[in-house]
Amino acid sequence: MQAVKMVITGPFSAGKTQFIGSVSEIDVVSTERKISSAAEKVKESTTVAMDFGRITVGDDLVLYLFGTPGQRRFDFMWDILSQGMLGFVVMVDSTKPETFREAKRILETFESYASTPFVVAANKQDMEDAWEPEDLRIILRLRPDVKILPCVANDKESVKNTLLELLYSILDQLDEENGE
Repeated sequence: MQAVKMVITGPFSAGKTQFIGSVSEIDVVSTERKISSAAEKVKESTTVAMDFGRITVGDDLVLYLFGTPGQRRFDFMWDILSQGMLGFVVMVDSTKPETFREAKRILETFESYASTPFVVAANKQDMEDAWEPEDLRIILRLRPDVKILPCVANDKESVKNTLLELLYSILDQLDEENGE
């Protein structure tokens, strides 16, 4: 059985834990802790080390999903979690322009870890005040070849579509490396 490690990253409260939980066939292994900082009280808890989920794709392929913490004070985990990844998803909360600069910084950090395929998931596309994916492309200064996908992290089909796009990019890269 072929195993593919994917990392789900992005700023604090972008939807990474929800994204993994929407599709994982196992209970998500989570390192959530109560938030103690008043400035971060937009939600009850936050990931402090990682989230882990798994999806079996057919008889011969399994995806391992590793979610990173989004807060800078836990960014030492990013390098650890990126080891052996074949691709990554950068989650962006499309309703919070104040997080876009941080999303760009995280994207650049993960690009520096490994030259693996990645996609950007424009999360919360079901919200009225969400930025359009192509507007996010401009503000994040993404190259034209970078896939930016509309996403709703609590919608299983939306998450599956995002992961499939990343998987196709990974398989294309593996084919190129093997000269196919």
